[in-house]
Amino acid sequence: MAKTTRIFGANSLKFKSRVRWLTSLTHCLRLPLYFLVALLCIVGSPVLAKVPSSINSLSQLPINSLTSLAVPTDAASLLQQGKVLYSNGKFAKAVEVLQQAIQIYKQQGESLALATTLSNLSLAYQQLGAWSQAQQAITESLNLLKGQDKNQNLPIFAQSLDIQGRLQLAMGKSEAALATWQRTEEIYKQADNQSGVVRSLINQAQAWRTQGFYPRAFKTLDRISQTLKSQPDSLEKTVSLRSLGDALLVLGDLKKSRQALEESLIIAQNLQSSADIGASLFSLGNNARKQNQKEQAIAYYQKTVAVSPSPLTKVQAQLNHLGLLIKDREWAKVQTLLPSIESHIKQLPLSRGSIYAHVNFSQSLAKVKSGVLQASRHNFYSGLSTKDSAKLLASAIQQSRSLEDKRAEAYALKSLGGLYEETRQWSEAQDLTRQGLALAQSSNAPEITYSLEWQLGRLLWAQKDINGAIAAYDAAVDTLESLRRDLVVNKDVVNQDVQFDFRDSVEPVYRQSVELLLQSQKGKPNEKILEKARQRIEALQLAELDDFFQEACLQGQKVALDRVVDKDNSKAAILYPIILRDELQVIVKTPTQPLQSYSTKISQGEVEKLLIELRKNLVDPTATKIVQTQSQQVYSWLLKPIESELQQSRVDTLVFVLDGPLRNLPMAALYDGKQYLVEKYAIALSVGLQLLDPKPLVKQQLRALTAGLTQPPPGFPKFAPLLAIKSEFDGIAKAGVSTTSLLDGDFKKKNLESEIGATSFNIVHLATHGQFSSRLEDTFILDFDGQINVKDFDTLFRNQSKTVVELLVLSACQTATGDSRAALGLAGAAVRAGARSTIASLWQIDDESTAMFVSAFYRELKSGKITKAEAVHRAQLQLLKHPNYRAPSFWSAYVLIGNWL
Repeated sequence: MAKTTRIFGANSLKFKSRVRWLTSLTHCLRLPLYFLVALLCIVGSPVLAKVPSSINSLSQLPINSLTSLAVPTDAASLLQQGKVLYSNGKFAKAVEVLQQAIQIYKQQGESLALATTLSNLSLAYQQLGAWSQAQQAITESLNLLKGQDKNQNLPIFAQSLDIQGRLQLAMGKSEAALATWQRTEEIYKQADNQSGVVRSLINQAQAWRTQGFYPRAFKTLDRISQTLKSQPDSLEKTVSLRSLGDALLVLGDLKKSRQALEESLIIAQNLQSSADIGASLFSLGNNARKQNQKEQAIAYYQKTVAVSPSPLTKVQAQLNHLGLLIKDREWAKVQTLLPSIESHIKQLPLSRGSIYAHVNFSQSLAKVKSGVLQASRHNFYSGLSTKDSAKLLASAIQQSRSLEDKRAEAYALKSLGGLYEETRQWSEAQDLTRQGLALAQSSNAPEITYSLEWQLGRLLWAQKDINGAIAAYDAAVDTLESLRRDLVVNKDVVNQDVQFDFRDSVEPVYRQSVELLLQSQKGKPNEKILEKARQRIEALQLAELDDFFQEACLQGQKVALDRVVDKDNSKAAILYPIILRDELQVIVKTPTQPLQSYSTKISQGEVEKLLIELRKNLVDPTATKIVQTQSQQVYSWLLKPIESELQQSRVDTLVFVLDGPLRNLPMAALYDGKQYLVEKYAIALSVGLQLLDPKPLVKQQLRALTAGLTQPPPGFPKFAPLLAIKSEFDGIAKAGVSTTSLLDGDFKKKNLESEIGATSFNIVHLATHGQFSSRLEDTFILDFDGQINVKDFDTLFRNQSKTVVELLVLSACQTATGDSRAALGLAGAAVRAGARSTIASLWQIDDESTAMFVSAFYRELKSGKITKAEAVHRAQLQLLKHPNYRAPSFWSAYVLIGNWL
């Protein structure tokens, strides 16, 4: 405590008095707490951050080895005490005890015991974010071990290398970590330690995916599966299978994840290990939760509470259970569960896990309080008070200080600052937030740092300090950008108790930042600010796609908008509609003109309500009148303020970088009162110029690989036959395009991959059912054997080295019904395939009109004199003029994504 007082001085004393005041006078806090979703333990068994307790808690081999070395009893006792402290999350105390043991071993000249203790010290330092001390300890350990008999001490040497690999990965040195873990694998093989081999392989998969090599990571995990099959049942095997299942869950292979977790559970049950049974049940609950199998997830969490001997695991399961109930607003069940969680939390021993449980429970209480107020359930509300959250946070801060755990303290301070923020007590909130930020930065905790920077930005904005708020938001975005890879794939490296829900915890940072930037113009357009806002909304698009794929697979690059529009595409205008809380903003770039913006004062809720209704009406051929009325309203928001300038600049192509639910709408169907937008312009969509710098189609022979299904495969009864596919393919050939076809039984993933890899196709045309969704696992196309998930597009379409796929056509796909963000899956498919342009349908339409559209499109494209956007435009006009297909439901479904040239 003295150390903390020296750091914070008078502010620390002020804070202590505030904590005491909170516990007695919290009735002064009147408003609901701001809620930041921080889901507990999405990954049940950490792969890296700490080794599963059944294998080792601090480091298994050092403890066992030291016992056999007959070292001095007091040193061995200290080492055992350090292990217990580490296992209980008391990392600062563990460091103190291990340092004492190190001094004894140095006096005794016990080099091997000293080396193992130094390795464990490095591990404890890593938990505290003390990278330089961790590096010093592990380097000293390895230097000592190099002087020992390597053959005799292989397991200990491998353990130390294991710990070095963790440090390397935590410090961003993934290539070095990979090399280290490949070395440990070989050492474990020499020592005939299969459990060690499995751990090394799991770690290698982590390093591969950190570098972006996801297929290699999956291949490594498959090797683990084969290795585990040959092992007899043991505690090590059940833990290894659970770690494998958790790793697969993070990578998004939910089916294989569940299989591994179920095997882990069976072995744990056979061995009657209640701790491992509880841990496997908890991981299975997380798997079911990820698959939106709510009832099954709750059942697993309830079984976890009944079986697990670990108080912390019980609480984690209950908090995840609570989160599901809150999400579905099941307040009666929430009311029943709350007393049990409160009781279990009080029984938790002091540890970092206990601190996070306190903080997360306080956040859940705030969410409950807000929800029941909105639901007008005043009887329930009377049982809740801000005092409950305040007490939990005060306890968490006191516990973190007693543990000298800066990360945990920063996390608790952030939440307490959020409490003051909601009650508009700006000065206190800002003071606590800055204290938390200093702690988070000093302890290398970017996952907490960004949220504190965001909170500080909100507080400064509320106090009209616009420049200070912009600086804070800029810092939060910069931290998020550096953390982006960890947010989506390394949740076992990022603090496990601080999980992220993208829509609640990441997306708002970008969106609010854009809103703040635009407001800072004060009615006077500033091109530099508009450019910054444009780039930030594109960064949000990248982050959304990364979250969709659960991979940091996209690397954007800054694109000079002046060059793209003024020099290379002098007849195109680029529009960025942005949906904000209280207004709809549009940033526009027209040829030879500076960036400009205009806005409509309207709430986000009103905008989204109209967009959802319009989307439903568009698919109905008989709803033309209401479609025109609603789409005219959207036209007035997006285009009316700029329509005269577009005409004067002779723009013929509009490129939209759409935001949120606007992506689910075809811009071609917007109506100005007399004409649809498609009657005036060619239209294209972009997921961001950072991802795709538009370039004209190279004049070359068009070679298309066509593949399709006239009948859906067994198990997909909701999809209708596509009997006009042969006519569709004939139309492509008649347009003069060289084609190779895979129809029905020949249309299989392996055949498609083989053909793409063997021949130089610049077009891949897939006439098959498919679905786009905001959920990765629900975004797929069908082949003869079943479904091909969009995640497989990466390897499927990028295996050919002879030429780039210029155009991918998905002619019979649709966005998932009722999914307001379904077009995110469409954007993901376009990006994942790596094609320069993608044409797809937002909803399934008459397959005869599809054949007509496809034939017209290829005829226009074959001429070689027009852009892809113009070819789509002309094909849509042909349908619009056809007496049977005048309704927008027929011609507007097709969208061009990516390169419009």
